[in-house]
Amino acid sequence: MIRQYFLPVLALAGLILGIAVAVNGSKKVTPAAAVSAPAQSPYTVFVAGSGLIEASSENIAIGTLVGGVVAKIHVQTGSRVKAGDPLFTLDDRTHRAEIKLRESSVKVAEAQLADAKDELAFNENIEDKAAVSAEDTNRRRHAVRIAEAQLAQAQTQLAGAMTELDKLTVRALVDGEVLQVKVHPGEYAPAGVLGTPLMMVGNVAPLHVRVDVDEDDAWRIRSGAVATGCLRGNKDIRTPLKFVRFEPYVLPKRSLTGDSTERVDTRVLQVIFSFERGELPLFVGQQMNVFIDAPARVFTPEPVKPAREESVSR
Repeated sequence: MIRQYFLPVLALAGLILGIAVAVNGSKKVTPAAAVSAPAQSPYTVFVAGSGLIEASSENIAIGTLVGGVVAKIHVQTGSRVKAGDPLFTLDDRTHRAEIKLRESSVKVAEAQLADAKDELAFNENIEDKAAVSAEDTNRRRHAVRIAEAQLAQAQTQLAGAMTELDKLTVRALVDGEVLQVKVHPGEYAPAGVLGTPLMMVGNVAPLHVRVDVDEDDAWRIRSGAVATGCLRGNKDIRTPLKFVRFEPYVLPKRSLTGDSTERVDTRVLQVIFSFERGELPLFVGQQMNVFIDAPARVFTPEPVKPAREESVSR
């Protein structure tokens, strides 16, 4: 009897379950509210672009001329530095030992030169010129010249050793702020160009915004254009922007914003604007929505004047 009713009950349960799933799926889903309202342009006619905040000196990747183990870090992220301030120092024990050796060589060369000069002075100041031969005096003069050359060589070697020591201290070349520190004491710092720089420094007073303008709208941007930047994610954090320059080479777009109308093969003109951060919570590397005041899509070229025909005299 159980077998007689089992299949109909199972079929009925499946039917009920199917109806429940269909009813639940047909319910209207209320879309989630936007996290933040999109930024609005303050201009009637404008060109919009995606901007990336960077240092006004551009972001300077710090490396080292010679590889070595890091002995000391002189700064931390956010530190203000001036040109010439040390950033980090590599292990310098071998170079300091070399300098001591070169300093000893300089002292030996100075002593040899002083001794050669004394011997020459004895020959030149003797009253009885017949007591010493001219050949001996010339030999002593030659000895002085050799000692002077040896001293100069020792001093040059010392200066070279001190230069090599100075290379172990990496210094800031511009006034600015330390944006990143990716190296620590005890780590090996390789020389050359690295994928991840050891440190990053840049001048953040003022900050710059590098705006990508689609090549279709590039002709509408004029030198000295007025613009406004809004922080991505908060339209209320905005600042006026001052035109700085064009990057005159139009290049393929690399920063994709996720817009459905975006094309991978788009080429963009980069326009640089500046602004003072002040109390605004804006930092290097953040994105901004930038609106540039620009003329409408109407371009009336000036008429081309025909070239004057020169009369040919016969």
